[in-house]
Amino acid sequence: MTASISEIHQLFIAAGQKICTDTRKLEKGAIFFALKGPNFNANELAEKAIEQGCSYAIIDDAAFSSVAKTIIVKDVLETLQALANFHRKTFSIPFLGITGSNGKTTSKELINAVLSKKFRTLATEGNLNNHIGVPLTLLKVTKEHEFAIIEMGANHQGEIDMLCRIAEPDFGVITNIGKAHLEGFGGMEGVKKGKSELYKYIAEKKGKIFLHGDDEILSELSSANDKVTYGTNKLYDVVGKINTSSEQVEFAWKTKEKAGDLAKCTFIKTNIIGVYNYHNLLCAACIGNYFGVNEVDINNALANYQPTNNRSQLQLTANNKLILDYYNANPTSMRAAIENFANIDAKNKMLILGDMLELGADAAKEHTQIVELLHEKKLDSYYLVGPIFSSVTNTKTFKNSEEAAGFLGKEQLKERIILIKGSRGIKLELVLPVL
Repeated sequence: MTASISEIHQLFIAAGQKICTDTRKLEKGAIFFALKGPNFNANELAEKAIEQGCSYAIIDDAAFSSVAKTIIVKDVLETLQALANFHRKTFSIPFLGITGSNGKTTSKELINAVLSKKFRTLATEGNLNNHIGVPLTLLKVTKEHEFAIIEMGANHQGEIDMLCRIAEPDFGVITNIGKAHLEGFGGMEGVKKGKSELYKYIAEKKGKIFLHGDDEILSELSSANDKVTYGTNKLYDVVGKINTSSEQVEFAWKTKEKAGDLAKCTFIKTNIIGVYNYHNLLCAACIGNYFGVNEVDINNALANYQPTNNRSQLQLTANNKLILDYYNANPTSMRAAIENFANIDAKNKMLILGDMLELGADAAKEHTQIVELLHEKKLDSYYLVGPIFSSVTNTKTFKNSEEAAGFLGKEQLKERIILIKGSRGIKLELVLPVL
């Protein structure tokens, strides 16, 4: 059978808004979307999905259309995206889109922690922020929700614009623009163009952005936007200051009307490592303030937030103190993490750094610059993991994490504070058991 997006949406609501894309995680009564990938064709699993209790299967291969309760469409992925957009249009609650080269997931979690003090929120789970994850997130919005926070990731130009057309955010924030996914974006200028697609969409929709006013690149790109600003300038809508001597981020904020009170403010002590997270915290305070969350609730939300998923996360083992930041890495975030670590007042500091992936032709240069930074900061106790680091230096390098774990296990490290930072593909978690 065939069906329009409107008809599929009716079936979706009747199914309790349950969607499945993986036959290993089927829910009875859900609608199965037979997505295709480079190494799989889920059309082949449509019959299995129906047999295991799915109410319908959406397919785009006519060879499988004879199975009962199948709906054949031109393209399953495009149908999923169109359904998500149709569903989003049925809501008038605020939708906030968030992207950036670094810090977007942490910022999303902080913003959600703050806004949930006042609203029933829905936020992107984990990093489901791509052309499949964004639609799946949108399809989880229900009548019970009062605010939606949608994270958007991209590794090439045009992707953020596409995600905006699906999610239609009324508000937007770009955490920063740095050296991430250089290969896909075609260099730094490509990153700027790609990430700023969120600003362009919000301007087109006559929505509002939240701007880190101290960031010259973002300020330049947002000239056409209606904006709420945050940063260190007393003329910004929300003004902040940081205690740079603290290992975990301590900061204070006030609205510009009360900026004079900052000098006597008590710092909010957070559980987040890294001064580079200060602006993520300030962003969350700014957004919470704009939407009417009271100051005490904002401060409590930020003070009590516990980082997870190996992002700026502190972990104590029987022998050492670990700073886990190996969920992802690019030259901008790696440099920020190293500089922050260099400024921590502690003895016996050590770094375990993994390759930064998706840098294309810039890979060797960027990794060489990281090694040079270690020497510049006099951080002599370090180990480098991955084939790219191994290609630019032959000092303290390992081809992979298994090799590194084997060596470090014999070192029997104790009473160290260790920064662990690298791209997820390097699997630095394999070294944790020996630390």
